[in-house]
Parts: sequence; structure tokens; C-alpha cells
Amino acid sequence: MAETYQDGEAHTANMYYDPRFVRQAVKILPGEYFSTSNDTLMVTVLGSCVSACLMDLHNGIAGMNHFLLPSDKGSEGEFSAGSRYGVYAMELLINQMMKQGADKRHLQAKVFGGGNVVAGISVTNVGKMNSEFVTGFLRRENIPIVASDLLDNYARKIYFFPDSGQVLVKRIRKFNNSTIMDRESAYRIKLKQGTDHTDFEAFD
Repeated sequence: MAETYQDGEAHTANMYYDPRFVRQAVKILPGEYFSTSNDTLMVTVLGSCVSACLMDLHNGIAGMNHFLLPSDKGSEGEFSAGSRYGVYAMELLINQMMKQGADKRHLQAKVFGGGNVVAGISVTNVGKMNSEFVTGFLRRENIPIVASDLLDNYARKIYFFPDSGQVLVKRIRKFNNSTIMDRESAYRIKLKQGTDHTDFEAFD
């Protein structure tokens, strides 16, 4: 069994047993990534952030990240700086998967998130910036995107099954609390300082 978890101070707090899917699961928070060679379910909730679910089904390695470009201003210089952060976030996951035995030539991607859901940034639409970045990065790296659910004006809960490559997406159009927004806002501030309303949809 091989698993890797990064950027969480106490990753055991994010591991849990999911009785619905009858397996161990890990919650991926903003700024984190996880890769595995077993069947640990990867779960995250996305507002304007994006997640790339990468898989090498030939070698049985899969991983997920959850990241946000730090710039929400939209100017060319700041977008360039934000893109450098996004490249770093993607390469961390890819490099970790390769250490576990993945072959970059076999990687496929499913990408999610980038919703325009954060109040006060609708003009620049950071979700669109994140979506354009992740699709552009994967295109340049010759990693095919085999499924995606990006943009629009809702949040998403993502369930990634690494053994099959299936992703279940639940679109969240109504919020019972501000947890998603608060988490992403705190993450955005950290980056700057440091530089259930619908059923699941399956992305097989």
C-alpha cells in the first residue's frame, strides 16, 4: 500500500471511513494533494477552486489536488505570478505520482470546479481563471482531459475512486452555511500573504 498526503499538518484528521461507499476516504482541503496506489476514496468540496483528478490506470496510481490561483485582479503580471503557483501545484501532484510508479505517458485527467461563487469577485471571476489555467496546463503537458465539469455558478462536492477512475460530482446550488466560502477566502488570503441540492453525476 502506498499513499502520500501533503500540506496538511495532521493528515490523520482528514482520513475517515465512508459507510456510504464502504471504504476508507480522505478529505482534500485547499492547498493539499493526495496520491495513492490503493482504493482510498478522495473527497473534496470546490467553490472557485479547481481539482485535477489524475490517473494512470495502467500502473494503478491516482491522485487529486485542490488549488486556487492566488491572483484575483486579472492583470497580466499578477496572472503570470498566479500561473506559476498553479504550475507548482500541478507538478507537485504529478511528480509524487511518478515517484509511486505512474508513467506520465499514461496519465489522464478529469477536472472540476471553477464556479463563480465567491461574493465580491464576480467581475474578475477567479473561477474562470482557475479553469482556464488547469485546462491550458494539461494541454501543454499532453495529458488528455477525459471528463470535466467547470465554471457555472455553483459549488461541487467531488468523490474520486482511484481504482476505477470514476468521479461522482454533486452540484451544490444552495448553501446551509458559509464553510466553503470561508475556507476558500482564508486560503486566498494565505496565498496572497505568502504568495445538497442535486444528485450525483458520474464522470466515468
